Amino acid sequence: MALCGLFGASLNQLSFFHGLNLTSPIDTSIIMTSAPAVVFILSMIFLKEKVTKNKILGLSIGALGAIGLVWYGQVSEGNSSLLGNLFIIINVVFFSLYQVIVKPLMRTYNFITIISWVFLFGLVFVIPFGLKDMLYHTNYEAFNINTYLVISYVIVFTTFCTFLFNIYALRQVSPAVAGSYTYVQPAVSFIIVLILSTVFKNDIYNKDVNWVKIACCFLVIIGVYLISKKEKKAKHSNS
Repeated sequence: MALCGLFGASLNQLSFFHGLNLTSPIDTSIIMTSAPAVVFILSMIFLKEKVTKNKILGLSIGALGAIGLVWYGQVSEGNSSLLGNLFIIINVVFFSLYQVIVKPLMRTYNFITIISWVFLFGLVFVIPFGLKDMLYHTNYEAFNINTYLVISYVIVFTTFCTFLFNIYALRQVSPAVAGSYTYVQPAVSFIIVLILSTVFKNDIYNKDVNWVKIACCFLVIIGVYLISKKEKKAKHSNS
């Protein structure tokens, strides 16, 4: 439980928000589509997942897309950042490790019990990193209703609900299958950016949408699709 809290609710969240602060949401969502590939690699190490040529091909294609995106962050004119992209990759590794570690616990504990302990240990581990900033470097007088709404949204939806649904999903399916649903993140991010740019006339992320990133996105998606597709075929052949 302590390791789950460390990797799932502490280190991964710290690296995610630090990376997001340095890079763009689009880069973040594209890099996070590599999570199924990372989960598969960790599953090979810890859960003895079977290795096939097609899975290796998928890993190679997905890695090419992720590396291309990170490297392109150095020369992009938008909000991309090499350091920010690297922190997002670290986030993916930590959360993927959490998914692999927490799966065996499903056989023994209720998912509500697991998430409660995960957040408790996560709080203990994150306090040393955030307590100083919270007490001495945060201007609470500048907070307004929008600030509290955004913080509430992050706490309730992107943190608690995300972990709750993820824990429940891991109880039903394998970590690789649960991780495969990160495919939709780039599409959702692109749609949100387009809405902000066209409907609300917010062009802050316009330079972050280009054909290089779209190509990298498709490489990552193709890679993780190959991994998941071959896993499904293996299941059918065994049945």
